Amino acid sequence: QVQLVESGGGLVQAGGSLRLSCAASGRTFSNYVMGWFRQAPGKEREFVAAISRTGGNTYYADSVKGRCTISRDSAKNTVYLQMNSLKPEDTAVYYCAAYSGSYYATLPYEYDYWGQGTQVTVSS
Repeated sequence: QVQLVESGGGLVQAGGSLRLSCAASGRTFSNYVMGWFRQAPGKEREFVAAISRTGGNTYYADSVKGRCTISRDSAKNTVYLQMNSLKPEDTAVYYCAAYSGSYYATLPYEYDYWGQGTQVTVSS
């Protein structure tokens, strides 16, 4: 089992920044590709970003490319999502997830463990 706890969400004005954190515990953190997803009211959960086990490779949805940076700190068993130039359409609950496969994944069902989510609200 892997337990994931997100933090860092909040209310921010358009154009602002937030850094989300996801602390992992349980099984070896470096065994998992880590991803961030988001879900807005009435919409399906969508892929935001993922980072490989070593942190050497990152992947982004087109909607956030150039505005978001995913990173991981193996010493702290934590993955981060730095979000800049936030837009009202970025408003959603953001979830951290862990994937035991060997390559990155963009579909929610591929991920093995999920956090409880953290709310991000961007006001116009």
